Amino acid sequence: VLFSFFFFFFFKCQPSLLFQVIRTNETSQETFDALFAFGKAVGKHAVACKDTPGFIVNRLLVPYMMEAVRMLERGDASARDIDAAMKLGAGYPMGPFELSDYVGLDTTKFIIDGWAKKFPDNPLFQPSKMLNELVEQGKLGVKSGEGFYSYKK
Repeated sequence: VLFSFFFFFFFKCQPSLLFQVIRTNETSQETFDALFAFGKAVGKHAVACKDTPGFIVNRLLVPYMMEAVRMLERGDASARDIDAAMKLGAGYPMGPFELSDYVGLDTTKFIIDGWAKKFPDNPLFQPSKMLNELVEQGKLGVKSGEGFYSYKK
């Protein structure tokens, strides 16, 4: 039996009820079923996904954060207004800029750069000049004290 699988954690030790089980071309049905059962056994909601960039959560989340940056770059709205709109209008617990700062702008840049290199024709994966400049300046978000917002006391 070929046991080919992997786990992917994006957020830093955040409790989550989600357990993403990723099926690769090499994953046996037995391994997939065992992992799915394991997820349920540890009290998680197991979901299945093919091996796609970012799996389910980050495949949706990272392009969402990047589109918010593109809106800011174009001058469509301020970071604060975009965050407020997504919290109040979509019911999200934090807006895309708050989330980007929390995750780390360097982490977001690393992900989008990797996806852009592997899938250069996908417009959702295009890098951002603003994000690149913030990372170059050492503005990485909460962990550095400044990103899209300032966290200095």
